[in-house]
Amino acid sequence: MATESRHGIAMHGTLKYPADFQHFDYVNPEAPKGGQLREASIGTFDSLNPFIIKGTVADGTSLIYDTLLGRALDEPFSLYGLLAEHLRVADDRSWIEFDLRPEARFSDGQPVTAQDVVFTFNTLLEKGSPFFKSYYAGINEIKALSDRSVRFEFSGSTNRELPLIVGEIPILPRHYWQNRDFESPSLEVPVGSGPYAVSHIDPGRTIIYKRRADYWGSELPVNRGRFNFDQRQFDYYRDSTVALEAFKAGEYDFRSEHASKAWATGYTGAPFEDGRIRKEEITHGNPRGMQGFIMNTRRTKFEDKRVREALTYAFDFEWTNKNLFYGAYTRSNSYFSNSDMAANELPSPEELAILEPVRDQVPPEVFTQVYKAPSTDGSGRNRQQLRTALRLLQQAGWTLEGGKLVNAAGEPFHFEILLVQKEFERVVSPFIRNLERLGISADIRIVDVSQYINRLRQFDFDMVVYGFGQSSSPGNEQRDYWHSEAAQLPGSRNLIGIQDPAIDYLVEQLIAAPDREQLVYRARALDRVLQWNHFVIPHYHISAWRIAYWDKFEHPKISPTYDLGLDTWWMKP
Repeated sequence: MATESRHGIAMHGTLKYPADFQHFDYVNPEAPKGGQLREASIGTFDSLNPFIIKGTVADGTSLIYDTLLGRALDEPFSLYGLLAEHLRVADDRSWIEFDLRPEARFSDGQPVTAQDVVFTFNTLLEKGSPFFKSYYAGINEIKALSDRSVRFEFSGSTNRELPLIVGEIPILPRHYWQNRDFESPSLEVPVGSGPYAVSHIDPGRTIIYKRRADYWGSELPVNRGRFNFDQRQFDYYRDSTVALEAFKAGEYDFRSEHASKAWATGYTGAPFEDGRIRKEEITHGNPRGMQGFIMNTRRTKFEDKRVREALTYAFDFEWTNKNLFYGAYTRSNSYFSNSDMAANELPSPEELAILEPVRDQVPPEVFTQVYKAPSTDGSGRNRQQLRTALRLLQQAGWTLEGGKLVNAAGEPFHFEILLVQKEFERVVSPFIRNLERLGISADIRIVDVSQYINRLRQFDFDMVVYGFGQSSSPGNEQRDYWHSEAAQLPGSRNLIGIQDPAIDYLVEQLIAAPDREQLVYRARALDRVLQWNHFVIPHYHISAWRIAYWDKFEHPKISPTYDLGLDTWWMKP
């Protein structure tokens, strides 16, 4: 059935920007071009291929590539034409077609064709990271209708997100990759159609991207006012402490701070006092997801839900926030913190209807209680919480013998906490001291970035500090987080090892949400079941970007709701 061509597509509701829009509201369309933006990265890199699980990819590789559609950062989930000039989508979203712009070119001058789009998806599904297999599950067929038109057909019409997320994948040049080994990490400079190309590599230390003077898409409405720096540079440091000192010495220009202690005490000195370095906190509307101590339920000691719940009582957030974080954080209780999708009230009738088919498969508290992580008075004297924890551990078959917690076989409760950031020791150490009071011994193991990534990919850990980020429109990526199929798939983000039919059902319900209202209800339903299974010892979050930069940049007066929008900044004249 024929359908009319469009300039964009929204996940739910209508598009904010009309077909004749000239630029997004949060850019300066007259921003001058030029200059250099230097940033810091931690660790090292040995690959420029972000699409596979092997290797440690360099930061900034997304600058090399264009996608079929570009996202508006002031809408929950709306996309507008980039490589694609027009799109057509079925009313039931069972298929979508894209018409490519005739002027679209790769950096070597070759045109971007429908055959490149087909090649990209086939390659990612066959040879890419396992993430792509779950994220694009539901694509039934991809076919080139002509050199400039491509059609995606989906296996059903309940996954309303699929027509959008296929528009967000970077398109690869078939002529470049067809005779290369896609599955091996490499520092060979790739060909892309995006605004930047790699201009310099010092392996493991520095990578520089140069803005393409011949970039085909610089005047498109989705790009106007963006990509203003002639160069983007990423310098690598061994840890955040060294990187902060390098920033204050002027070794690089921009820093986004994630450590509250550093933000409170480290941004001092002459450059701050005389205004050469500026500090800003910019609030945003992003869901904050869930960060916490992640327990690997593939390990026998973490299989029992009562054990997992008991361990949550050993983390004293209130003391930690007061003594280590200068009161900067809010406790996370939800996997969708800082959003309307967080389950922070008793379930509504609409949520109960979603949960009813799995009532007998989920914890009963899902229906009767609002989840709140254990709290203390912040004094450090959390005896009551530890007594509760010990009672749960005893119910699960663990007993105290000579000050050591042991199971029925006499084996002690011991595990390792894997870290990649040495700075996190100060958060973990008080937690370990509380565990010792329960008779549990835990060790900290700090490894380098490459080893850390590889161990996570192979699920080779007991406990790790990790975060599950969320967007304003959660969908297919939830399979990679929580679905049974991802639990044994190396490289997936189901680090917890969840294999639960009820959670599988709720994930599919969320993906199939027909409108925004149902998306919110279904996200809350999933949230409740994840909360009450105690998979995570919840940490904390903040709803602002904490940034510092040398006073040689300007940025638009309007900040995008769902992103910092660093690519809209420009160098002062």
